[in-house]
Amino acid sequence: MESNIESNPRLDFFRSQIGSSLSQSLSPMGRWLDGKLTAVTNHSMTVEMLVREEMSNPMGTLHGGAAAAIMDDTVGAMVFALGREFAYTSVNLNCDFLNVARIGDLLSVQAQVIRAGKNVIHCECRILHQDGKIVAKCSTNMIQTGVKLPF
Repeated sequence: MESNIESNPRLDFFRSQIGSSLSQSLSPMGRWLDGKLTAVTNHSMTVEMLVREEMSNPMGTLHGGAAAAIMDDTVGAMVFALGREFAYTSVNLNCDFLNVARIGDLLSVQAQVIRAGKNVIHCECRILHQDGKIVAKCSTNMIQTGVKLPF
């Protein structure tokens, strides 16, 4: 893992938001998901997410597309918190859906950087049910874009 001894205002901002709702996220999808940030480090992020009815399928369980969006958005926020000069975007998102989560379930979403290269950052994410079962997991690669970030 890379060491970042320089000041990182984005990581500092996320640290100040621990325990807060993500309803003010820069990401419109993140605002809709409305999780709660519970932990963040330079290479990891944990968010609590309540399964709402609009995230469900006709069986009343977490929709696979919603699970993918939860993982993709959490990884994106974590990579943003790395404090890099340019934005990164997903190249792929390889998901496995392993157990159900029902409307009203509180989930823990845990993302981590596995390898942070100069142009590609490889990450993994897991959605854990409150009983400890893995609801879904993914691996993803994020690639640097030409978009400079404002702070």
